[in-house]
Amino acid sequence: MSVAAVVVAGGRGTRFGGLKQFAELRGRSVAAHSVAAARSVASRVVLVVPDGYQGDGEGADVVVVGGPTRATSVRAGLAHCGDATIIVIHDAARPLASPGLFAATVQAVRDGADAAIPGLTVTDTVKRISRDGRDVVSVSTVARDELVTVQTPQVFRRDTIVRAHAAAGDATDDAALVESIGGRVVVVPGEVGNVKITEPTDLERVRGTSSNLRIGQGVDVHRFSVDPDRPLWLGLVEVPDSPGLDGHSDADAAAHAVADALLGGADLGDIGRHFPDTDPTTEGISSAILLAAVVELVRDAGFRAVSVDVTILAQRPKLAAHLSTMSERMSAVIDAPVSVKATTTEGLGAIGRTEGIAVTAIALLEAL
Repeated sequence: MSVAAVVVAGGRGTRFGGLKQFAELRGRSVAAHSVAAARSVASRVVLVVPDGYQGDGEGADVVVVGGPTRATSVRAGLAHCGDATIIVIHDAARPLASPGLFAATVQAVRDGADAAIPGLTVTDTVKRISRDGRDVVSVSTVARDELVTVQTPQVFRRDTIVRAHAAAGDATDDAALVESIGGRVVVVPGEVGNVKITEPTDLERVRGTSSNLRIGQGVDVHRFSVDPDRPLWLGLVEVPDSPGLDGHSDADAAAHAVADALLGGADLGDIGRHFPDTDPTTEGISSAILLAAVVELVRDAGFRAVSVDVTILAQRPKLAAHLSTMSERMSAVIDAPVSVKATTTEGLGAIGRTEGIAVTAIALLEAL
């Protein structure tokens, strides 16, 4: 099921006092951050902009001019989603929505929902009010356990959202249109940090709370192969005079641990999610190719590696002569310093019994 995203940035920012979606945030526009987050799940990103927009596209694949309302802007974006079967709709003014939130909402639709939306539980007491002359008076207390506040990204089956927009008029929430035609809308846990920029103070709050840095951790373990002709690859280096490791690809445990650390720092899951061992096209593939693809995924999510630290746990073979080459080769692919060191387990456990090799990696990422 292919995925396309519509990032809605067509508003005039009346309450903000300007085009908030193109304000600067960590060296890029607010909209560019939202486009990058949407790309973590979508192969095609459509940015809907106001009339007169003169930007560079904010990293989107397609830029279209929206209409006078949010609903007409969304429809303009839907028309450019290609043949995608799942549609993500996201407000550009929510630049801190994580790739994990995008993945969770998409997965809920893959699992059978017509739509999936992030929601936060209401913690404050909610009152229904009325006006008595100039006074506002409390009428009743609303049961808050039946309420959530809704965010974007909102995700839909393509046929459902197209039918909902065709059947209804304007709405500030696309899920409401799906509800109006009887669609099943699933609520997934939202994120407190997924702030919507409405007032200038919201932008200052986002600037003050959003960090440029992320840390990711990766671990990989492979047993030694019984195939005497299988080579041992570690850190993109072929290590001679040693049995190789079992695995679907070339089983480079060091490169795989680094890939998981990079993906984890960018909240993109693990290497198995992107390159499952059931995919025949990656059987025997070089981990240099996989690691380069991971670097692109991380960059598309709005991050780059600053540094990576790797520890290889192996009773055998001796690796000291190869560590600097591993560091150089992985650094070249990642475009950041990679420190590689090795140690034994002093004969303890499966690694000490020379049944296999384990690797841990920690990556520091920086927002682009």
